[in-house]
Amino acid sequence: MAAAPVWSVDPRTGKQREQVAVEATAQEVDAAVRAAHEARDALTDRTVRAAFLRTAADELEAARDQLVEAADAETALGPVRLTGELARTCYQLRAFADIVDEGAFLDVVINHPDDTATPPVPDLRRYKIPLGVVAVYSASNFPFAFSVPGGDTASALAAGCPVVVKSHPDHPGLSELVAKVLRRAAARHGIPDGVLGLVHGFEAGIELIKHPLVTAAGFTGSVRGGRALFDAAAARPVPIPFHGELGSLNPVVVTEAAAAERGEAIGAGLAGSMTLGVGQFCVKPGLVLAPAGEAGDRLVKSLTEAVSDTDAGVLLDHRMRDNFVAGVAERAQLPDVESPVTPGAGGEHTVSAGFLTVPAGRLAEEGEHDLLLEECFGPVTVVARYQDDAEVRAVLSRLPGNLTATVQLSAEEAAGEGRGAELLRELTPLAGRVLVNGWPTGVAVAPAQHHGGPYPATTSTSTSVGGTAIERWLRPVVYQGTPQALLPPELRDDNPLGLPRRFNGRLER
Repeated sequence: MAAAPVWSVDPRTGKQREQVAVEATAQEVDAAVRAAHEARDALTDRTVRAAFLRTAADELEAARDQLVEAADAETALGPVRLTGELARTCYQLRAFADIVDEGAFLDVVINHPDDTATPPVPDLRRYKIPLGVVAVYSASNFPFAFSVPGGDTASALAAGCPVVVKSHPDHPGLSELVAKVLRRAAARHGIPDGVLGLVHGFEAGIELIKHPLVTAAGFTGSVRGGRALFDAAAARPVPIPFHGELGSLNPVVVTEAAAAERGEAIGAGLAGSMTLGVGQFCVKPGLVLAPAGEAGDRLVKSLTEAVSDTDAGVLLDHRMRDNFVAGVAERAQLPDVESPVTPGAGGEHTVSAGFLTVPAGRLAEEGEHDLLLEECFGPVTVVARYQDDAEVRAVLSRLPGNLTATVQLSAEEAAGEGRGAELLRELTPLAGRVLVNGWPTGVAVAPAQHHGGPYPATTSTSTSVGGTAIERWLRPVVYQGTPQALLPPELRDDNPLGLPRRFNGRLER
């Protein structure tokens, strides 16, 4: 049977643009993984790795116009958004190069023998080594930052792990172009093409997670798809770590005092956040707890005006559009649910933004309204109007894990008066990033960043953004009683590589 073609599709029209590849067979997936495995030694030298990452950023910038044009044709995200996302991606590659140069990620710890301890301590030397080939599953909504050259790939390469990417079907043409750019960067440092494999097709993704030489995987996508791969990773004869980002409601709590103080501004800010990128951000605020009184009414009025002024937009593909239209229609039909601005089909190929309101008491107990506690991908949010703090606590107690949780406080509450601190304590167990008086859309690439959260936001406690994302692809190993001449240079007493380390309990830099 001939391999199925892989088509580039224009989401603005739903029409096929061109065939860019064919779906990979099991044999082709095996070849890609084995080529990656053979390329791992080329990443051993940290200096080479860091230079490769910087060259990759340079090459992506040099090809910017071609890449942005290709990305826009397949995603309809627009040149401005895509240019910014590519710049973020290049920054991320260079940030990981800096991390590789510094070397602290190796977590070097050395203990000399201590016969006076109980029990005695032998000579112990610990650091971290790369796991091996990493499988990366691209996201649809960030064709650069969470796709072929994105954070999973950049952090895995920084750790010294070759990568095989399963491309997303929404941007296969761009995936091919970017893979060529990264391989060109690799070649400039004598690194084989196999260091970055690329495969297409649903079955290829299944074969990839099952391959015995794949040692870990990173995924960004749906709960259904991510959970299936997570289960497959766990069911292997040798289970592997699966770092999946699956879905998130990203709740927002607006206190009554905050709504009274600046309800109009909060409503406008919420509208901007929930409609950004046509509501296709993984940190879009999907549930807002707002007070039921007059202050909350002003917030809803402001939100209504701002969302009503939002133009219809194109989602990443027609399947997502159909799911969005059906999802908001099903939610809007629930008892006591109202649509101040009705979300749904904005045209043959577009969707219109909107929001739903519901009494918070409907969400406090299990029932048909639980559908409102599930993520709906696209420009919609649910505003749950609460009567008192008890309803807020009841709703929060029923939420699954999230990437973010936000609280909007008054100036007095932010200064430590009122229930602000208590709300932070209630939100912290629900999310990996807790915001005060901000909006969750926009994930800064910074050392202190954490983009993850309790299940189903992610399947692990790790982050996929920021410097510590590299930790997912490393494992610690300890050498005991090993002569200096046999030790890796990272663990020798004279520290020939000048690494930060903890030496006999003392931190050295």
